Amino acid sequence: MSFIDLPADRPDLPQVTLPSCVPALVPAYRERLAALHDVARVRMYDDSITDGREFLRRIEGADLAVIAGFHIADDVLRELSGHVRCLVFSGTGIASFVNVPLAHSLGVTMCNAERYGDASVAEHAIALLFEIARGVGHQNASLHAGRWFDEGGMLQLQGLTIGLVGFGGVGRAVARIADGIGMRVKVWCRHPDREPLAEFHAEPAASLDDLFAGCDVVSLHLALNEATRGMIGAHELDMLRPGSILINTARAEIIAPGALVERLRRGDIHAGVDVYDHEPLAPDDPILALPNVVTTPHTAWKTVRALDNVAVQNADTIRAFLAGSPEHVVD
Repeated sequence: MSFIDLPADRPDLPQVTLPSCVPALVPAYRERLAALHDVARVRMYDDSITDGREFLRRIEGADLAVIAGFHIADDVLRELSGHVRCLVFSGTGIASFVNVPLAHSLGVTMCNAERYGDASVAEHAIALLFEIARGVGHQNASLHAGRWFDEGGMLQLQGLTIGLVGFGGVGRAVARIADGIGMRVKVWCRHPDREPLAEFHAEPAASLDDLFAGCDVVSLHLALNEATRGMIGAHELDMLRPGSILINTARAEIIAPGALVERLRRGDIHAGVDVYDHEPLAPDDPILALPNVVTTPHTAWKTVRALDNVAVQNADTIRAFLAGSPEHVVD
C-alpha cells in the first residue's frame, strides 16, 4: 500500500480521501485527483481493503470520500456521517455499495458517475453474446490444445430478435450495435420514448412477459434500486424458450436470488453473466459449474476510456460540490 497526500502544506483546504481503490482505477485516479490540489487536500490509497475499521481510520478528518468498490456497512456509514459531507462513487450502481435511504437520513450527499462506460458495457454485452453464439474462445482453446475444431451448430445472430430490458445509455448502445448486425430489436422500459426507438429501428414490447417469451436474446440494462431489485424471477425466466440467451451486464440483484442458476440447470438456455450477488465470485459458486453460461469477472466497464471517464467525472463532481453546486447527486 502507498498513498499520495497533496498538498501537505494546506490545512485550510477541505480533505478529499480515496481510502480504497479498485486496482484498474489507480492510474486514472492518480492523474485526475492530483489535479484537485488547488481546491482540496487529496489523500489517495492505492490498495483495496474490505475492513470497515481500517476504512474509517483512513478517512478520518475527510470532508469528502471517493468510493471505488468498497461496500459501506450501516455502522460505518453512521460513523463517517459525523464528518464526511459527500460520498462520490466510481459508478452508477451505488445501491450495491451503501444503504441509500440511510445515507439520505444522515444528511450525507451522494454523487455518482453517469454514462462514463455506456459504450464499454454495451460492447461487453455483445461480446458475451458472440461468445455464446460462435464459441470463439472455445475454438481458440481447441486449436492451442492440438484439436481441429470441427463442430457445427453455431448460431447466426443476424435475423434474431434481441429484447432489451431498460433503454438508458447502455441499452441504446446495445440497440445500435444489434441493429447494425441485422438483429431485430424489442424494448421494454417503464417510460418508452418513441424517438430513440425509431432511431434504432426498435419496437416496444407489449409487456415484460411478452419480451421474455418472444425474443431469442434478452439483455438486462436496468439500474439497481428498490423498484428493480429482484424484479426478474422464476416467472420471467420460465418464459425463456429453449435455445434462447440471457445477458446480464447490469446488476445481479435485478434477478431474484438463485433464480438464474435454477433456470440454467435445466440446460435448455444459455447465459452470459458479468455481475454477481457476491463479488469476487467464490470458486465454488454454483454458476461456475454450469456448462451453458459464459462468465466474466465484472469487467464490462473496465476499458481504458471508461476508467478515465470515471476519474474525470469524479474530479469534476468534487470541484462542483466544493464550489457549492453539486452535480450527479443521487436522490
